[in-house]
Amino acid sequence: MNILAIGDIVGEAGVKRISKELPKIKEKYNIDFTIVNGENSAAGMGITKKIFDTLISAGANIITLGNHTWGKKDIFSFIEDKKIIRPANYSKGLPGKGYSIFTCKEKKIAVINLIGRTEMGILSENPFIIAQEIYEKLKNKVDIFVLDFHAEATAEKIAMGYYMDGKYNIVYGTHTHVQSADEHILEKGTGYITDIGMTGPKKSVIGMDVEVSLKRFLTSLPERYKIADGETMVNGCVFKINDETNRVEEIIRINTK
Repeated sequence: MNILAIGDIVGEAGVKRISKELPKIKEKYNIDFTIVNGENSAAGMGITKKIFDTLISAGANIITLGNHTWGKKDIFSFIEDKKIIRPANYSKGLPGKGYSIFTCKEKKIAVINLIGRTEMGILSENPFIIAQEIYEKLKNKVDIFVLDFHAEATAEKIAMGYYMDGKYNIVYGTHTHVQSADEHILEKGTGYITDIGMTGPKKSVIGMDVEVSLKRFLTSLPERYKIADGETMVNGCVFKINDETNRVEEIIRINTK
């Protein structure tokens, strides 16, 4: 089985690019199941029902979120859909789901979304404890566990990989918008990468306009961010899984300029 994870989609340009490229990528890598992070897809903050429908129509099986989950009020009209999940370690009682289970090629796949606690500015439960609790709850019901860990700190992401090694089949990071080159298979078989990158404006500061970003850093004034214009890129990863053992055998980084 081949599972595709697409990095944080930034703005309408990112949505347009992945809508065009996703069918090609799926065909090229013989993809069976696709996960897309869409928390920045609506003007860089949140997601709308229109964008959700566009991404699903383009070939995404599920959309994960992050710290901008509630960025657009429209989210409350479709947050209960099985095909979209928000961080499972958000406060209890909030709408939406922290994971969903899908059947693909006679395998049960659990896709989990968690948010980090280091430098995220979000009050959340401990992601390590929640990750383990979800595993204990589903370990006899699911064949493949996939975690999108939406976190700022590299150390926190790496620690999560080791903590869930041999339990979750795939652990990958999102949020920093910069693809890391550390994809590897951990000692107990978990496929891991610190960050799968960003799908959005190529000439940008993690998707934002360069001049605006520079002004913020140079003056410390609260200049309003805006999405960069120009050419776009697609970042993501393909995880090739052995159909007999359910272990990751190969990880292929995607960086389409």
